[in-house]
Amino acid sequence: MSTAPEPEPRAPRPALVFDDPLDQQSSDDTDRGWGERTDSGGAADLKRFLDEKPPHHL
Repeated sequence: MSTAPEPEPRAPRPALVFDDPLDQQSSDDTDRGWGERTDSGGAADLKRFLDEKPPHHL
């Protein structure tokens, strides 16, 4: 009598999640998601001002 090899156990399928996606915070909901700098202070504020200054403000 030949015995068939046992099939390998499958990984469990991910469960369906019916949560409201708007209840979760996205990266855009934070300052970091918008590229805000976390450092602050005199020198950091001056550097940011000079980096983001429009060209017509010389």
